Amino acid sequence: MINRKRSNEQGRNAGKKREKTGLTTKIFIALIGGMILGSILHSFVPSSYWKDTVLTGGIFYVVGQGFIRLMQMLVVPLVFCSIVCGSAAIGDTKTLGKVGVKILAFYLVTTAMAISVALTLGTIVKPGLQLDLSKVTTAASNTSVQQSTSMTDTLLNIIPTNPIQALANGEMLQIILFAVIVGIILAKLGEKTEVVFNFFSGFNDIMMEMTGMVMHLAPYGVFCLVAKTFSELGFSAFGSMAKYMLCVAGALAIHCFGVYSGLFAAFTRLNPFRFIRKYLPVMGFAFSTATSNATIPLAIETLEEKIGVSRKISSFTIPLGATINMDGTAIMQGVAVCFAAQAYGISLGPAEYLTVIATATLASIGTAGVPGVGLITLSMVFNSIGLPVEAIGIIMGIDRILDMARTAVNITGDAMCTTIVASMETDSFQKDVFVGK
Repeated sequence: MINRKRSNEQGRNAGKKREKTGLTTKIFIALIGGMILGSILHSFVPSSYWKDTVLTGGIFYVVGQGFIRLMQMLVVPLVFCSIVCGSAAIGDTKTLGKVGVKILAFYLVTTAMAISVALTLGTIVKPGLQLDLSKVTTAASNTSVQQSTSMTDTLLNIIPTNPIQALANGEMLQIILFAVIVGIILAKLGEKTEVVFNFFSGFNDIMMEMTGMVMHLAPYGVFCLVAKTFSELGFSAFGSMAKYMLCVAGALAIHCFGVYSGLFAAFTRLNPFRFIRKYLPVMGFAFSTATSNATIPLAIETLEEKIGVSRKISSFTIPLGATINMDGTAIMQGVAVCFAAQAYGISLGPAEYLTVIATATLASIGTAGVPGVGLITLSMVFNSIGLPVEAIGIIMGIDRILDMARTAVNITGDAMCTTIVASMETDSFQKDVFVGK
């Protein structure tokens, strides 16, 4: 039942490939247009009622904030339903027994490591330090960071005393934990709760469709948000945006060629760069399509024919990884947190960093392979530590450029973790295929 729903969703996502490409182009054009118009307004148009009140404080502000509010509207229902369905799919580990537990552990651990790498690099590089967004007018509810709490309180706050209240108040860590528990119980009870699962699955489809509708408005929202920012900051924003891109790209490279390769070598005692060379066509396909779901058939075939992984393992772990193992997305979220905090002059302590790691790791369970969902969960991560979500308007335009590299890292992680787990199981990995030509 669950696998059939996942297959249908993958088919719909693959069918929207052209639509995604068109939207990416529009968002990129909107980003460039907003930067140019905002810079012209800042440098060449004197202050006036028309510029400050009608254009910047009126049209740009209303359209930009309207788009931000639409994204915020999606967060709670989308994340809750997605994680219920995702954890229901991974909760039934009886099909592969301990293999399911091992692959799930690898996926979650590598995601936590990815967000840690991103936060470390973002703290060192400081991509948002020179971009003073505190000068930019933002919604009052988003300009202050939440009151700092101790690590023990942060851990205890993950457990909801009232799940309904947590949903109403948008307490994301509590929502995620409750959704994971509900999903696992749905998988455990099976046919007894089929009606309940179908409800969540159907509502999840509704939220995915709504996400697509909102993302069609993204070019207009990005244009107005970026134009407003550049009209108030001018050319000083370019340097920070470039540093953000380099920081994300660097974190992706470190995670792929450092963390993944190190784990692969440690657990399999094989050359990780031989693996990457054999898997390069799949990585290239993922880079060109920017969708993990589209690479699933090619990934399973390549793992079997060139790497030596049994299809009975990869046919379970690869689709699962395309659903829950979003290390590239976690890296983007980690760098984005540092970027926004530095740009707004907000200090983050150990408790906030721990919250980001936990939120981004658990949210990866519900991050589906459709355009825009990563940015929706990014707003959730921002809200969990009180960062202003307006910074997403700038990040969104740049993020579309990095999306292809992020997808390539995502699917490489799925394959390496699959090979590691297969090498631990009898008759699931043929080493002679890997070491051969």
